[in-house]
Amino acid sequence: MNWWQSIVLGIIEGITEFLPISSTGHLTVTEKLMGLPIDDPSVTAYTAIIQVGAMIASIVYFWSDIVRFAGAWFTGLRDASRRGSDYRMGWAIIAGFIPTAVIALLAEPLITGPLRSMWAVVAGLVGWSVAMLIGDRFGKQTRGEDSITVRDGIILGTLQSLALVPGVSRSGATITGGLLLGLDRVTATRMSFFLGIPTLVASGLYQAVKEAKHVADGVGWASTLLGTAVSGVVAYVSIAWLLRYVSKNNFTWFIVYRVVLAAMIVLLLATQVISAT
Repeated sequence: MNWWQSIVLGIIEGITEFLPISSTGHLTVTEKLMGLPIDDPSVTAYTAIIQVGAMIASIVYFWSDIVRFAGAWFTGLRDASRRGSDYRMGWAIIAGFIPTAVIALLAEPLITGPLRSMWAVVAGLVGWSVAMLIGDRFGKQTRGEDSITVRDGIILGTLQSLALVPGVSRSGATITGGLLLGLDRVTATRMSFFLGIPTLVASGLYQAVKEAKHVADGVGWASTLLGTAVSGVVAYVSIAWLLRYVSKNNFTWFIVYRVVLAAMIVLLLATQVISAT
């Protein structure tokens, strides 16, 4: 992989990781247009590893919240009388990570096999756009962050695993789930960030260790680290923008964008500009 390709992919990852438009879908399309083999193990690992940069950005951005939740969780373990909403949030994040991790490990053959197809991206983009529309229009959006429970964490963590289908979007899955559970848009979006931090850091590190040789022999570690760094810088800006946006707007334009992108991919496939795999 050339340095400019890594920079472009890092920028795309940073912009799309937290927006409900599917970072994997965008990376897959871009990699195809660049002529990169999307079913190559080193390319698959690269796509997962550069997400760590975006996650580091979210850790930096939400550091005070993370410290508060962790402090409340440890304090609550020692003293039952101090188990408030931050304590429950700590458990919700832990509970949400477990089903995502289990499903991801069990579904790994699908992730690196049949799901590495442009038709899977199209199906994910269109199919989950319908779910997003339902959540955005019919979710009650009356619950704030202090109402988060372990049950919410388990449900959202399970939904997060749907992002294994490229095109669905990890943030899109968790935000939609949050809206359907009655969370307001800002709370649902913040919860998506909190669940994503352990999930994508674990995914990236797992791929880095598991596919170290493939990365070294294929994409190369220099390109991988460059893409990771670029994604982190861009993601920090993306986080700040998204939180401001959802505080005043709904998700209509994201839904429209997803459908238009799906149509463009179908056109590229139909005209044989790109192949499905």
